[in-house]
Amino acid sequence: MPSLFRFLTVVAVIFGIGYGIVFALANFVHPKPREMTVTIPPDKFLKK
Repeated sequence: MPSLFRFLTVVAVIFGIGYGIVFALANFVHPKPREMTVTIPPDKFLKK
């Protein structure tokens, strides 16, 4: 039984670290919006 508690503790710690990383990325990283231009070749408009 102690090995089960140890396993669950390790899983909980790993889950907590992952949750903390996702939370930090969602709240502290702000992407910079920018213009985007995509050139489409004219042959893509032709119907086959």
